[in-house]
Parts: sequence; structure tokens; C-alpha cells
Amino acid sequence: MRPLKALISLEEAMRIAMDLVHPIERNETVPILDALHRVSAEDVRSAIDVPLADRAAMDGYAVVARDTFPAGKFKPVTLRRIETLYAASVPRKRVASGRCTEVATGSTLPKGADAVVMVEDTEHDGDLVTIYSPVHPGEHVSGRGEDIARRSLVVREGEVLTPAKVGALAAIGMARASVYAKPRVSILTTGDEVVPPGRPIRAGQVYDINSQTIASVVRENGGEPVLLGRVLDRLEALRAALKKAIANDLVVFSGGSSVGEKDIIVDVLRSMGDLLFHGIAVKPGKPTVLGQVGGKAVLGMPGYPTSCLSNCYMILAPMLRRMARLPPRHERIAELPLAKRVVSTIGRVEFHTVRIVDGQAVPAYKESGAITSMAHADGYIEIPANVDLLEKGETVRVTLF
Repeated sequence: MRPLKALISLEEAMRIAMDLVHPIERNETVPILDALHRVSAEDVRSAIDVPLADRAAMDGYAVVARDTFPAGKFKPVTLRRIETLYAASVPRKRVASGRCTEVATGSTLPKGADAVVMVEDTEHDGDLVTIYSPVHPGEHVSGRGEDIARRSLVVREGEVLTPAKVGALAAIGMARASVYAKPRVSILTTGDEVVPPGRPIRAGQVYDINSQTIASVVRENGGEPVLLGRVLDRLEALRAALKKAIANDLVVFSGGSSVGEKDIIVDVLRSMGDLLFHGIAVKPGKPTVLGQVGGKAVLGMPGYPTSCLSNCYMILAPMLRRMARLPPRHERIAELPLAKRVVSTIGRVEFHTVRIVDGQAVPAYKESGAITSMAHADGYIEIPANVDLLEKGETVRVTLF
């Protein structure tokens, strides 16, 4: 056994981790259907006006607006319909005074017309259209380029492509988008007792939870997980696996970061690169390690599922978001009374998961090996290092998952 000697604060661990990673420079072109939540790698300007021409914004009649000025409920104006247009129709006739064209929403406004009267404000008898309400020039008309003007900036480099921005790219006819590549994250699991899900299990073995939760956090924060499987708890096997893993942008180990005789990630990092820290003053997640090999960050997570996932949220997710050029995640906070007393340990930050029941925060933490501590929780509370007790009924800030 090799006890953890000098724990660093969570704040210092985060500073070191964030200084170690940089935004990905690679970019790729993807279909716009796959561009959602990706980050644009270029400024995009429109080659066309949207809409391409003035068009009707309502179902009704395209008119010369001044013809309708005298119209009222008891003194309507009557015009003669000369044409009927649908959304895809091209107008063939010019609208002159005393005339009108029936239009559908989205149809091109015929020449001569400068407004649209809504169908609700009209009646018709054959080609005679009675109008009961006046319109002013431009009313119920979407002008050419009103949505997007030709040569205008539609998407800026570095912007996250939301559904609306994907729609704007489609509006200017783009079928593909240039986006920054997702950071590729090598995920390795250590532990001779770990078995992949789907295989038979026997006494002394456990299913591999951590590679799945790590991969999910990677996907959730803009990365692309590359699962490289289980590695034997042997120094040479770990070295060989790490040499392969650093071909990607970031490496995450699960297990092997603690203090047992088989917890040798620290030895591997010292022999192949730089060890930046080993041990954080935080619960759960104390035996976390960070190093650098071949210019790539290597993060060693605890083997216990709750400890691993907790530090994935606290450390891995912010690292990934920086690499993926995504903004920091917006935290949702609920301030609630604590349903029962929680005892903490002076000297380290503690994170306790909670469920929200009847407007109260009910502690859900079991122990570091229990994945349901996280899976059955709605969020967590952070207990500062200088606090050893939270009383029942005390208001706490719950960060929601």
C-alpha cells in the first residue's frame, strides 16, 4: 500500500486540468442534419436573399393598398380577382388598381401589389372580392431579403449550431457545414475482475460500469468516446495500452489510480511522461490522478463507480467542453430544505447526491461503489471543506443533473 500523501484542492486540480487542454483545431464537413450542437469552423454568409422575392405572409388577396383605404365593416370595397396563386406559383399577371390576386401563405407577391388582405376580412362571389378592412403598404408581406439579406452573416465561426442555426443554414441552401472536430477520448478500464456487460459473470467479478458512464459523459460534452477495452493490471500491459491510447486527443483510465499494489497508473505516468497530481481533497473521488504523456492529458479515475462518475462531471466534462469549443455547462440550481442531517469531514470538499421529494432534498448517497447513488439522484449538494455538519431543515443549493 502507498498512501496518498499530499492532496491538492479541487480548485487547484481544476486549474491544472484546464491549463493542460486546448481547443481542437481540426475541422470537418458534415451534413447539416449531423451539425446539431457542433461548433461552426467558419463564418457563413448567404449567397441569396431569403426570401428570394416579396411574398404573402397570410392567405388572402394581394392588392394595391390604397384601393382598400375606404374599406370598412359597413362600407366595403369590391375588387376583381384576376389570378389565383399557390405557394409554388409564379405570378403571370400584374395587379392594377381595382384588381386583386388570391394568394396562399408563402406565394410570390405579384407585380403591382404592395399588401395582402387576410382572407378573414373578405368575402367573395365568383371573381368579385369584397374587402371589409383596409391595409397599409407592406402589410402581411414578407419583403425580399427580410429574413436573410444576400451577403449577410448567418453563422459566426465558434458558434454552437442550435436547431435554429441549422435551419438558417438550410434556408440559404447549405447541405453541409464546416465544423470543428470532436475531441476523441481513449477510454481504458483496468482491473482483472472487470467484465464487459453482456458476458456471464462469476463470484469475484464485476461488470464494467465505468467505461459506459465515462463514454456517456464524453458524448454529453461534445467528445467522441473510443473504448479500448480492459487492460491487465500489469505495468507493461498498461504501458502498451497507453502508447496506443495517446493517438487520440485525451486518455481516461478507470481504476488503478488508488493506493493498492495493483494501482499502478501513477507508475506508468512517471515512467512515460509527467505526473501532475495524485489525490484530490474531495469526496467522493479522492484517488484521482492526472498526467501528461506525449503532449496528451491522461486522467486516471477511481474504480468505484460513484467516485468515477462524480469526477467525470467535475473535471472531465469541463476539460472536454474546452477542447470541443463548447461553452461551460449552464447549471440549474434549486434551493431546498435538507430532509435530514448530513455529516461531512473537515478539510475536503464533499459532494452528496440527493433526491427531491415533497420539496425537500433527501440524501441519496450510499457509498462510492454504488452507482445508484447517482442513478437514483436528482442532483447533488456541495459541502465546503470548512463545514462538518449540515442540519436538517437547512437550506441547501442543489445542482440538478
